[in-house]
Amino acid sequence: MRIGITCYPTYGGSGVVATELGKKLAALGHKVHFVSYALPYRLNSFNPNLFFHEVDVVKYPLFEYPPYSLSLASKMVEVIEYEKLDIMHVHYAIPHATSAYLAREISHQKNLKVITTLHGTDITLIGQHPSFRSVVRFSIEQSDGITAVSEFLREETCRTFDIQKEIKVIPNFVPDDFLGPHHTEQVKSCFKIEDEFIITHISNFRPLKRTQDIIEMMRHLVKKHTVKLLMVGDGPDRSVVEARCHELGLCGQILFLGKQDNVADILCASDVFLLPSEHESFGLAALEAMACGVPCVTSNAGGLTDLNKHGKTGFVAPVGDIAAFVKAIERLIEDGDLRKSMGENARRYALNNFSADAIVQQFLNFYEEVLAR
Repeated sequence: MRIGITCYPTYGGSGVVATELGKKLAALGHKVHFVSYALPYRLNSFNPNLFFHEVDVVKYPLFEYPPYSLSLASKMVEVIEYEKLDIMHVHYAIPHATSAYLAREISHQKNLKVITTLHGTDITLIGQHPSFRSVVRFSIEQSDGITAVSEFLREETCRTFDIQKEIKVIPNFVPDDFLGPHHTEQVKSCFKIEDEFIITHISNFRPLKRTQDIIEMMRHLVKKHTVKLLMVGDGPDRSVVEARCHELGLCGQILFLGKQDNVADILCASDVFLLPSEHESFGLAALEAMACGVPCVTSNAGGLTDLNKHGKTGFVAPVGDIAAFVKAIERLIEDGDLRKSMGENARRYALNNFSADAIVQQFLNFYEEVLAR
């Protein structure tokens, strides 16, 4: 099968899932062509079936804003025709699904099928903005196949956009590099003082991740406990959060690590994973933590309640309830047996329900179904 994949190449769940999917498909012998404005950050291994095509965004004095959607569509047409693609699989509705629709209409490869995977804020946040709503709805309806990463997102899409077409739920999966041996003790030696409890947060530091809440949680936790917080990732709220950290005098207990490739090693060295998001259709970072045997403390936003089983794999607290989050973390600090059993439950649940081989097969089955229509 010849498959094109378009995703955001940046540090975020949709790009990670798309890249890991492409790597698995290539390993199975399919030709996979990534089309984006930069190399996806997890596309870091060579495979003769993997290809990358960079979108050249034209800069011209007449354009106040470079027309990325048109440049992307043009590059898609080129790849579709030159590589004789069977499927163009786009991740994140806007603008990727719109560009794919335009590319399909322009291309002479009329048997091409467009599949759109919805990931979350393309529906729950950006897609609902009046400037984009009608375009998002049209692009979804014009796709030959639609998937969503959770039942919550499927229902939200149907309700918000009145979508009548079938949306298939295919969840995110645990990447292969979270299954092998990790340099746990080596990483711990870099961050951890004896008896120090390690809390880790990973995100793109957008406002909806509520990273400022995490600093307030630490303000309470350090009064009674020896804890260290690892903040992994980068984004628009990082400067604000770092400033608050300095203001409260917490910089000895909080490390900002920026974007990291060795996420699995960091997670395996952690005692708890923290994700207090305001919106989260799935929560890939939480799934990765669970696969590493780390209990999670998450908000009750969207699909997180289906992923993180309250009282079994971790704890769930209301969005913005600092006291509830602190109480949940303190239970895990004070009860080592509970923390261990929750970590074991988390790993078992992640591997039994979200294995890469099983989820990738679901995508392949869906590809075949769409191609047969």
